[in-house]
Amino acid sequence: MPDYARLDHPVLVQLLFYPRNDHDQAPPGAFDFPVPVDEVVNIVCRFYTGQESWPWLIYFHGNGEVACDYDYIAPFYTTRRINLVVADYRGYGGSGGQPGFAHLIEDAHILYQALTDEIKRRSSSAPIFIMGRSLGSTSALELGYNYQDSIQGLIIESGFASVTRLIKHLGLPVPGIELDSLENQCLEMIAAIKCPCLMIHGEYDNLVPAREGQMIMETLPGADKKFVLIPGAGHNDVIFARPELYFSAIENFVYRGFVPRK
Repeated sequence: MPDYARLDHPVLVQLLFYPRNDHDQAPPGAFDFPVPVDEVVNIVCRFYTGQESWPWLIYFHGNGEVACDYDYIAPFYTTRRINLVVADYRGYGGSGGQPGFAHLIEDAHILYQALTDEIKRRSSSAPIFIMGRSLGSTSALELGYNYQDSIQGLIIESGFASVTRLIKHLGLPVPGIELDSLENQCLEMIAAIKCPCLMIHGEYDNLVPAREGQMIMETLPGADKKFVLIPGAGHNDVIFARPELYFSAIENFVYRGFVPRK
């Protein structure tokens, strides 16, 4: 298992996390779901629901984003009959605490259990998928490895195999931290993920180059995997550069072989 705690040096944490405390009231059809991750900290997730029999997508967003940013994006999912659940991180949105890499991973497991319990309470038979965008790919890959027998698939958008690769790409200072062993641990974890996987990446992503998504694709061992390159897209416009291509890829992935109840 990758040991992310070694990255929790104050310099790296300050450079790699961009928490925002923006948190608006949930719009119609959505509701907030706080999850306690320790005795004093709740992480507030947001459910965007259509029909409870539809597939459910547990989504870990990118850096500098918060759950309520998806008030405007969630309808693209629900119009395609996909329920969306957006998880925040410590210090982001309405959540307490301070972000860090050890918390990012530890909290992902707590959130997964709480969110899947709530989903199953609402619909015992609807399929559940995990998705991570950019920074969220760290949480999504961790969960994809640990719960691959319980989910129907994993989606990574604008992601990287290991945050160490992003550190190297950006030329960030690494005060006394050895990165290669963590990177190897991450690649070994990905090489053991055998559930169906969809990779989406922008062609001209300069922050997380498309080769990073391709590395994940090449490291995954199974045959049931697909890489979708969004022409002309960068890192932060990957959804809207070609929205039909982006959302069709997700819809086709989650609906393979699944017919929802009306």
